[in-house]
Amino acid sequence: MTLQVFTCLRAVFRFRDYKPQPLKFSKVRAWLKQFDRRDQKTAAILLSKIIYFSETQTRRILLEQNDALMRRLRKAGIPPKKLIYTQIHDAGSSSPFMLNMLRDSAGLERLGCNFIDSRDSLNLNKLTNKVEEGAIIYVDDFVGTGDQFSEARDFAVQSVVGNFAEFLLVPSICEEAIYKLAAKGIEAITGHIHSKAERPLHDQCALLDPETKMRIRNVCEEINKRMPLGYKDLATMVVLYRNSPNTIPALFRGNLNQLPFAGIFPRITDLPERTL
Repeated sequence: MTLQVFTCLRAVFRFRDYKPQPLKFSKVRAWLKQFDRRDQKTAAILLSKIIYFSETQTRRILLEQNDALMRRLRKAGIPPKKLIYTQIHDAGSSSPFMLNMLRDSAGLERLGCNFIDSRDSLNLNKLTNKVEEGAIIYVDDFVGTGDQFSEARDFAVQSVVGNFAEFLLVPSICEEAIYKLAAKGIEAITGHIHSKAERPLHDQCALLDPETKMRIRNVCEEINKRMPLGYKDLATMVVLYRNSPNTIPALFRGNLNQLPFAGIFPRITDLPERTL
């Protein structure tokens, strides 16, 4: 079996529930063929290093981490009725979907937990005033730098009254964001901390030799001069079934409207509009 065929078959199986664009054998093969022949093997290696969270895995992590957190809070004297689960509405955020998934799968409403949108300042003020003390649990799917989350959280916390511990429940988070959140007194509850060493195109990863890394970085810059390695050059390798973060390298996302370079994990906003 050739490398190209193996890469295509493996990708179709691993990423079969990627929502924005179904991964078919032909799409993976077409993606590989966009690279120079000498770089196709490297592209295949990079694809194998993607850390993918399927819908099933995402749900499992949220449930397991939330269960552990609830047990811990109960021991500290904080019952479910003192918990406020909060969705963060960033641009393109999957937070509402993650919170709904957790709420329904864990039966949180039945347990008496509270739910609110972080932008709903008036009701957040009323709810925290009523509950008085407990924990605010923000729910999202992935956090990169922590910039967007911090902006939304800092706005929301102005409406909070009472004494509340703060947690961020998320399947995956970059190591950069851990420190940023900790400085604000927010504890990340996660199934995966995405280290810089896991990112082949990042300065602090030595998976590729310097020449190869530079060549692939140049390819990324040709695709997207503004964010060749993703937002803030994070060069992340995490992809979630609902969407890819804006922190992944351009060779995975491709161009807007997928022309001239078509990515293998385009974000929903990268895809061309479908005509009726």
